[in-house]
Amino acid sequence: MKKYIFISIGGFIGAIARYLFELIQILGYHELFPLNTLIINIAGCFIMAFFITLAFEFREVNPDIRHGVTIGFLGAFTTFATLCKETFELMRIGDYFSAISYITISIMLGLGVAYLGTILARSAGLRLFRRKEKIEIESEVE
Repeated sequence: MKKYIFISIGGFIGAIARYLFELIQILGYHELFPLNTLIINIAGCFIMAFFITLAFEFREVNPDIRHGVTIGFLGAFTTFATLCKETFELMRIGDYFSAISYITISIMLGLGVAYLGTILARSAGLRLFRRKEKIEIESEVE
């Protein structure tokens, strides 16, 4: 039962964060290409990879918290349905180049930042793990 509470809280926060981020007007940007959604989804890919890598490889994270962050927060913050709806809208108005570009960029950047998030999490995790081991060894010596 507790995991559903964490997922609900994460979903609530993720949905509000997404809504607020969609309201941001990017200065000088007046194109039809859905840049806000792209940024949200790319950020979500990075956060998911970074968090999951740390959670599974370096620090055991309570499954309820893990579900709250991944399924709840990131599930509500990012959305495949919006990507599809916006792509369809671009195709409906005849802007096929932007539609294909949007899907391609979303997939390529999403995979790229997921890879980057994994690499950075491993690097950060290794540094933290080594620092913790060094501190433990030094305290044993004293």
